[in-house]
Amino acid sequence: MKKVQVLLLVMFSFTVLGCTSSKDRAYQAQAGVHKERLALIEKYQKCLDAAGDDNVKVEACDQYLKAAEALK
Repeated sequence: MKKVQVLLLVMFSFTVLGCTSSKDRAYQAQAGVHKERLALIEKYQKCLDAAGDDNVKVEACDQYLKAAEALK
């Protein structure tokens, strides 16, 4: 009977630890998405600065903005 209780305790511990690690992975993935989105926004702003008043170049910069919006 004692062995069964120990086995159940070990199984419960692994279950709890497994759930926690999946949450951590989800938070890390979400942080990665946020970092990528910020990088795309920075590229967009730099592209706009380089484009100046040229509408064709400004439209080419929109690809960064669209990619950042897709990561919302």
